[in-house]
Amino acid sequence: MPTANYPLLDKISYPHELRTLPTAQLKDVAAEVRRFLIESVSRTGGHLAAGLGTVELTVALHYVFNTPDDRLVWDVGHQTYPHKILTGRRQGMATLRQKDGLCGFPNRSESEYDAFGVGHSSTSISAALGMALAAQRLEKDFKTVAIIGDGAMTAGMAFEALNHAGDLDADLLVILNDNDMSISPNVGGMSNYLARILSGKLYSTVREGSKKVLGVMPSMWELARRTEEHVKGMIVPGTLFEELGFNYIGPIDGHDLDTLVTTLRNLREQKGPRFLHIVTRKGKGYEPAESNPCTFHGVTAFDKETGTLRKSSSGRPTYTSVFGQWACDMAEHDPRLVAITPAMREGSGLVAYSERFPKRYFDVGIAEQHSVTLAAGLACEGLKPVVAIYSTFLQRAYDQLIHDVALQNLPVLFAIDRGGLVGPDGPTHAGSFDLSYLRCIPNMVIMAPADENECRQMLSTGYYHHGPAAVRYPRGSGPGVRIEPALSTLPIGKGEIRRRGAGIAILAFGSMLAPALEAGAALGATVANMRFVKPLDVDLILDLAQSHDVLITVEENAAIGGAGSGVAEFLAEKQIKTPISIIGLPDTYVAHGEREELLADCGLSAEGIHASIVRFLRTLPVSTGPVNILAK
Repeated sequence: MPTANYPLLDKISYPHELRTLPTAQLKDVAAEVRRFLIESVSRTGGHLAAGLGTVELTVALHYVFNTPDDRLVWDVGHQTYPHKILTGRRQGMATLRQKDGLCGFPNRSESEYDAFGVGHSSTSISAALGMALAAQRLEKDFKTVAIIGDGAMTAGMAFEALNHAGDLDADLLVILNDNDMSISPNVGGMSNYLARILSGKLYSTVREGSKKVLGVMPSMWELARRTEEHVKGMIVPGTLFEELGFNYIGPIDGHDLDTLVTTLRNLREQKGPRFLHIVTRKGKGYEPAESNPCTFHGVTAFDKETGTLRKSSSGRPTYTSVFGQWACDMAEHDPRLVAITPAMREGSGLVAYSERFPKRYFDVGIAEQHSVTLAAGLACEGLKPVVAIYSTFLQRAYDQLIHDVALQNLPVLFAIDRGGLVGPDGPTHAGSFDLSYLRCIPNMVIMAPADENECRQMLSTGYYHHGPAAVRYPRGSGPGVRIEPALSTLPIGKGEIRRRGAGIAILAFGSMLAPALEAGAALGATVANMRFVKPLDVDLILDLAQSHDVLITVEENAAIGGAGSGVAEFLAEKQIKTPISIIGLPDTYVAHGEREELLADCGLSAEGIHASIVRFLRTLPVSTGPVNILAK
């Protein structure tokens, strides 16, 4: 990018350089950061609207606090691109979310300025509290700040941490970035004035001094406390946080740098739990993102002049859209269907459903645990709940899945999106473990579709099953098969042979069928579409084990404990000695990059599967039949 476009940023590689500037220049710095952010993400894609809303906050935080010694703990990480730009990674933004490039989220191994690695929501206050307590225990003099969004405040974990922090009187500043409300000029001016006063030394001194003086007079102290809460309750929505033990400041305009810097300077000098409420506008400074922040939350590359997104679709329906259409069709057919999602309406494909069936749709916010137990309660009363959730987020509700749904054998259908690798979002969002963590739960039926039509059939199968069921499908599009309109079902626990061969039998689960068929054709192998991870098609496994020299399982899941492990366990139980090789994701966290690129790196492309099978055959005794295949 032309150097002339960013005269101030060219002089700022790290925050200590930012702190040499006069306060009057910070607005110009923010303008350059915003312009650079739009320019950068327009080329690479990524999360845009959230970061545009936190530009001024990020500048102010690094200007006031002595980072990286002072700890900034960001929640989720969607809003941290400005943070990356100001912490030595501006040039690296060209590689954002690409293989071997910058991570899209804070990452401790990437920079010392990333105090805590994140990806899941509502972890910032807990982590920051831990750091604040460690500072006390180790007698270190650094400040700790947690920056959390209003959406993330819907999770119980955030309030658990707030409750604990207030009880401990920890030296912690929590900043609530509220971007779901606007500030009118009158309220904004009053709020900014109050923030300066309430965060200042005079108010702080009077507040603490009055506690000591009135502390010996319980009735007078209680009167003073209630009077203060009443006054605050009339002009700021801080009573809840005060009750939790925090000194509440705000709300203030999160785009007013003068107010932000003054308020943060005051709060930095205070001790104990402080809570700063700022109000920002998602997509601030870029009209397309301001007018449509949901679309510009996570984007592909786009034309920065017009805001037009580049089309990356193959023209085939995504698995997500297949689920969304199925949900609408089944809801038309069966009035008992209710859909639940933990703040993932768009991502899970439920926009059309929510508009057509608003009374049968529940977005519970970022509250995965609640979403699952809510579904259990609905199922107890005869409704048919469908929980639309990402694989990586279902991990957060594991106890509820076991205790509240499966133990009671309740008919809840889990539509699990983003199973397997997710590409640019990296390991925090990858669904690498669901087959492993679901397979060990009694009463579960687990399905993995190989194509779009099979996905629709499996959703119907799970819906009509009298117990908990999961349909786990990958991100993106399938192979492009015709989708039948009927709401037909599949026989539970039955797979199918998709290619007849000899010597080698490849048992493919879900998304791995297509590359397995390609590898199988090159090796003259039999290929089975297993369809069900639980219950396994044991008759098909027995037949293949008895009629072939080796078995190969392939899955887009951790090889440890996954579908292949289930096949191996069954063979061991039956004392069947047919050699078996399990191909799946390695025992590491797979970094970010394009999904197909990462699958190839993990040996889950057609070429990789072929190579793995050849390596396995070469380890077998010379007398084994498949070794002769290699010689042909």
